[in-house]
Amino acid sequence: MKNKWLKIYGNTVSGKKGRWVVIFTWLLFAAVLNMTLPQANTQKNEMAANLESTSPSQQAKKVADMEFPATSGIPALLTWYKSTGLTNEDLSLIQKYSMELDKNPVSSQDSVVPFYQFPLPVLKQQLSQDGTTLILPVTFKKGTDKEIVADGLSAFKEKAESIFPQNPNKAKIADKDKLLLRITGPAGISTDATALFSQGDLSLLFGTVAIVLILLLLIYRSPILALIPLLGVGIAYGVINPILGGIAKAGWIEFDSQALSIMTVLLFGAGTDYCLFLISQFRNHLLEEKDKLIAMKLSLKGASGAIAMSGLTVVFSLLMLLLSKYGAIHRFAIPFSLSILIMMLASLTLIPALLSIIGRASFYPFLPRTREMQEERAQKKGKTLLPPKNKQGIGFRLGNLIVKKPIHLMVFTLLFLGIFAFFSAKIVYTYDTLSAFPKDMPSREGFNIISEHFNPGELAPVQVIVQTDGKTNTVKNDLGKLTYVDLVSEGKQGAKNINIISYNVEMNINPYSNKAMAHIPELRKTVKNSLKSAGITNASQKVWIGGLTAEQYDTEQTTNQDSKIIIPIVLSIIAVLLLVYLRSITATAYLIGTVLLSYFSALGLGWVLLHYIFGVEAIQGFIPLYAFVFIVALGEDYNIFMISSIWKKSKRLPLFQAIKEGVAESGSVITSAGLILAGTFAILTTLPIQVLVHFGTITAIGVLLDTFIVRPLLVPSITVLLGKWAFWPSKKHFADGERTTANE
Repeated sequence: MKNKWLKIYGNTVSGKKGRWVVIFTWLLFAAVLNMTLPQANTQKNEMAANLESTSPSQQAKKVADMEFPATSGIPALLTWYKSTGLTNEDLSLIQKYSMELDKNPVSSQDSVVPFYQFPLPVLKQQLSQDGTTLILPVTFKKGTDKEIVADGLSAFKEKAESIFPQNPNKAKIADKDKLLLRITGPAGISTDATALFSQGDLSLLFGTVAIVLILLLLIYRSPILALIPLLGVGIAYGVINPILGGIAKAGWIEFDSQALSIMTVLLFGAGTDYCLFLISQFRNHLLEEKDKLIAMKLSLKGASGAIAMSGLTVVFSLLMLLLSKYGAIHRFAIPFSLSILIMMLASLTLIPALLSIIGRASFYPFLPRTREMQEERAQKKGKTLLPPKNKQGIGFRLGNLIVKKPIHLMVFTLLFLGIFAFFSAKIVYTYDTLSAFPKDMPSREGFNIISEHFNPGELAPVQVIVQTDGKTNTVKNDLGKLTYVDLVSEGKQGAKNINIISYNVEMNINPYSNKAMAHIPELRKTVKNSLKSAGITNASQKVWIGGLTAEQYDTEQTTNQDSKIIIPIVLSIIAVLLLVYLRSITATAYLIGTVLLSYFSALGLGWVLLHYIFGVEAIQGFIPLYAFVFIVALGEDYNIFMISSIWKKSKRLPLFQAIKEGVAESGSVITSAGLILAGTFAILTTLPIQVLVHFGTITAIGVLLDTFIVRPLLVPSITVLLGKWAFWPSKKHFADGERTTANE
């Protein structure tokens, strides 16, 4: 039955008629989708929420929006700075500027502090202590579209250029005696972030295509072969893009620029890998089979199972990101898994159809020919064909080394990976999203100016809201006694419930730091105890803590909880798929174990590179979960391709010989695939967004470790040492293992 289905499948995708039908179907499908559905990049939502509405900080935000609506807009902090101090002339111009914003507001502008109404001595009281900095807050109406906010900020800059004698937008922080304007705050940061990601979209796409093309040309030295995977990935991308756009427009999913950026890299990297696994089989069969269609059918028989298994492993692993409560991770699930699924289908249908049409010319100028074809060609040229060289390549020599010295290689690789895995425990994580952006991004420059010249707590005060039941309490005094609190504002009564009181708590430390985040539970406990002391019942349910510090704390808690849920489930899914495919409990265990070790080693080596060499102080806290899914799922791909080769050969060869040939056969193609996949992830390091730089670095390192350490050395060494037990409980392979042991 299995052979019957394989025959039908082979005839469908590579038969004389079937191959043309397949190509036409893919092209027609892509054309129809692109004509009827929007492109994915038109449906991005850069303002999508990351925290669920049930998280404590979002509950506080809900109460604040209801009871204190005046503070619920989108603030932009227009930061004025001059290193030598703001002069009376500067302040007069800023007053004139504030009047312009007040009298001629931009679209959706809600409010602006009327500095022009302040007497000069009063305005000077708003300056930083050193007299260098002044902040002009402007608020946009709640729910204003990000594009309208961006247009508004552009208008602010244009107004400044027209009012001031020298353009303060172009002044640099290092410039002395020049007035500088930087727009920061939530409005400025989100606008700059959106612009940053949108600038990288095309450069990332072209960069990814370029790196794949260059590596394919260098590895295979065939221009046609280099274009075939790119053509397949390009057509698949033409299908994926409108599908994502359509389902996003329907409101079924959300995604942002970051998700689309990583999806592009994943698609070209993993998609090219799947194509190469089939191409390698096709080339090998063309050396033995004159008919290209028969060679393709044999290739599909040998590679389709491993490609499908590898693709499904990645698809199911990525789908588990749907379990994440953190929005940025949750939004990855559908774009990533859908792109891999469609690319896997293209690798099993479109690529075989293209190869079966082009045939041997795919490998021009190094055409693979059978011995008979080589003899015919030599006769036509009047030459004598030399006998085939029995020269063993690097793969065979490596296979021999593994069989002879498995313990040495296993110990060496375990020590190498273990040392770097140790450094993974040294990583410092941050949940400050602003630190993920370039230091010269205008909103980050404005943020740094404020943090250096004002009390850091003023940047993002913690909002403490309590339900007092009308009883006198000591909340304000108790908060003020905390050593890390610099100032507690007077309580503000709620608009709908006067018993709900809000306090702004300014810390004397950076509100975005891990240290500040760690104080959130203590703040809550202090307030709760104050309410209890006042005789207020159910005090824990009458405390809400909001603000950016609280949101970062919730982010940490949420992503940690996501990791505890998603990582075991992904490992379980991979284990089940491996068990179904390999039917070996032992092999499943050590394949998962080795990839896990390479994951922790990638984290450690990535930290060594980023921290000790490039001076990175901390990486985003959700990167380990991102990297885990990619490194483990994609790394398992390579193990599957190699171990499946050994498994098949062990049915007709002694185990040690099967390992030698399996390592040799899969070595070159997996090495090529690994280099290309690592190269595509490394493209992310060219972007100015630090979170993608760190993610790209760690994932590329993980792929390289799997390619050059785990797959060619560690896994086959363990297989040799286990012998027949590598197949347990498979009875068929037990006999092979016993025969191997006896023969050896």
